[in-house]
Amino acid sequence: MDFLTPIDYLVRDLDGDYAQLQRLDDPSAPLKPVARALLPEPLSEGDRLRYEMLEYTKL
Repeated sequence: MDFLTPIDYLVRDLDGDYAQLQRLDDPSAPLKPVARALLPEPLSEGDRLRYEMLEYTKL
């Protein structure tokens, strides 16, 4: 998979400076910790994000 392929995530948990993201296309995959500074604000648990072109956007 390359950085041009969009990947959709669910924000499962907000833990300090990190958010735990779950892939929507593979719920059994391990959670991905991402620094909140890289994510759009405001951010809440349950939000859906798309990772595309090295950037996260809210859906």
